Amino acid sequence: MARKPAPLPDHPNCLNCGTELRGQYCGSCGQRARGRLISLWELLQDAFGDLFELDSRLWRTLIPLLARPGKLTLDYLEGRRARYMPPFRMYLVLSVLFFVIAFFDPEDDLSILFEPQPEPTPEEVVALQEETAAKREAAEAEINEALEELRQEGIIPPGKTGETAAEATDGPANITIYGDDAGGFNFQIDPETGDCEFSGREDLPDWLQRRLTKERLEATCERIGADDGKTLGNLILDNIPIALIVLMPLMALVLKGLYPLSRRFFVEHLLFFVHFHSFFFLILTLQVLFARLANLVHLPEAIKVLTIVAAAFYIPVYLYKAMRRVYGQGHFFTFTKYVILSITYMIGAGMTMLGALLFALVSVSA
Repeated sequence: MARKPAPLPDHPNCLNCGTELRGQYCGSCGQRARGRLISLWELLQDAFGDLFELDSRLWRTLIPLLARPGKLTLDYLEGRRARYMPPFRMYLVLSVLFFVIAFFDPEDDLSILFEPQPEPTPEEVVALQEETAAKREAAEAEINEALEELRQEGIIPPGKTGETAAEATDGPANITIYGDDAGGFNFQIDPETGDCEFSGREDLPDWLQRRLTKERLEATCERIGADDGKTLGNLILDNIPIALIVLMPLMALVLKGLYPLSRRFFVEHLLFFVHFHSFFFLILTLQVLFARLANLVHLPEAIKVLTIVAAAFYIPVYLYKAMRRVYGQGHFFTFTKYVILSITYMIGAGMTMLGALLFALVSVSA
């Protein structure tokens, strides 16, 4: 049976760019040659088609991004681009998706849609505290057992086995903006009460002292204590995406310095970090989703710890393999530059995160 020919276009020229039409699609801009309004079904296809089509650009991008380090960057630099999502769009989508999944709480952010819960009775409070303490002890025991097995197998270095991460973080949290814990400016927040104290303001540079005045810091402490640090936490989260955007061009400059003979432009090194940060957001999103699924089906805590350890090992391995694939150098030179890049990345990330914290502290009292 002969295939029914496609109908002729409604107009001789493209309604988008004015180019003469020779078929159902414009040869210049790619728009379909129809003048009528799209249907609701077509609108839904445009919105969710890439999500459910296994051969769509979405899956052709995410699978190599996760499993084949450096492939997207190399393909893009060699001209194979149409099959993948645009890199900056992918970065924005994955970063927004991560922050929404990781930090969006419907009952908190959309509290107007939920009825307020009645205040628990004293007996219910005591029972809840006992249940929480029992779960915490059980979780700590499983974590310590899993860590001890990893230490015995030589996967992680030997160290304390009786101290958990929860115990290590008990007590007030010290935030050092300038200097170290033994000196310099320290901002201390009590996680239980939200109260805060600051010391060492005189150790700050003059330009920073003029902005972090004593009155402003006192006002900051009052606001943090009033809402248990929620405002400060939200401001820090708001500033982290900006800090990461600032970090990428700084690291691209480092790559340009590490590969002076590669004949690559600055924007090509920047593309490398756009893809790496996209991968970073993707694997963190998968971790958050897995942790929530594990809580839902009550998987052992040891399994969640093992996935965190596996991801922690995979991220640096991914970076090394991506450098090898994109820049094509041997193991010795790649490893040497990888170490330099890792050190500068940690320094740059620390500086940008401190900058995000500093802006949050200044903004919380505004």
